[in-house]
Amino acid sequence: MGALIWLASYPKSGNTWMRTFLHNLFTNAQQPVDLNRLDDFTLGSSTAAWYRRYTPTPPENMTDEEAAKYRMAVQRDFTQVFPDSVFVKTHYFLGERDGVPLHNMDVTAGAIYIVRNPLDVVLSMVPHFNVTLDEAIEILRDENAGTKPTKTHVSEHYASWSTNVKSWTQIPNPQLLTMRYEDLLEKPRGSFKRVTNFLGLKPSTERLERAIKFSSFKVLKAQEQKSGFKERPEGAEAFFREGKKEQWRAKLTPEQVRRIVDDHREQMERFGYVPKDYA
Repeated sequence: MGALIWLASYPKSGNTWMRTFLHNLFTNAQQPVDLNRLDDFTLGSSTAAWYRRYTPTPPENMTDEEAAKYRMAVQRDFTQVFPDSVFVKTHYFLGERDGVPLHNMDVTAGAIYIVRNPLDVVLSMVPHFNVTLDEAIEILRDENAGTKPTKTHVSEHYASWSTNVKSWTQIPNPQLLTMRYEDLLEKPRGSFKRVTNFLGLKPSTERLERAIKFSSFKVLKAQEQKSGFKERPEGAEAFFREGKKEQWRAKLTPEQVRRIVDDHREQMERFGYVPKDYA
């Protein structure tokens, strides 16, 4: 039986990138792992198939209350998948919903949390959720933000960007590693080395750099263009868009920047995301 390591983030913040890196690293892949086989290595906290063991209710009809009833048991079942660490993707905030924790800490060993500048997050949310930019800004501040149940997933509960970030990172914990998306972009070798150190791994330089290369945005985008990606939302042209930082400078109006900073200043300041003109 393994213990869970959560790969946590607000949506569109680099979670899939981290999953792909770890998959390539752990399998010591000699060529990029198949993007559509990520769930062979990492589980999803909202995957409905796990709930079918406990209830005949179709996933799309499952209420939040019913999902909450089985959530702790489902997450305990996750530990049976691998004998050692079990990596689980989650966009849930760290807290309770319907009186039940969103994460089973009794079977948790640790977590890696990825935080990304919300000024760029909103740009990625627009095509992903098929919303306008102003609607994405509203979702970013919505404490009830999340997804509705579907045939394949139970509801997810993000909360606002600030709540999501704060819930995971406000209390220092040696079992938690917080990574900035921007650092992964700018200093990939040093940043991903921090990840392997946190996990107690000592890969060779060649193995580490190969995993970084095989999980690069360029490689992931090329894979999606060639074979598609099953996690691409219906209606979205692509899952992987730009993979850059500070695109907001050319795409957000000053008023939109001000709204986001006003909504999320405390957490943005913690991670150095408040532009000088809005300090």
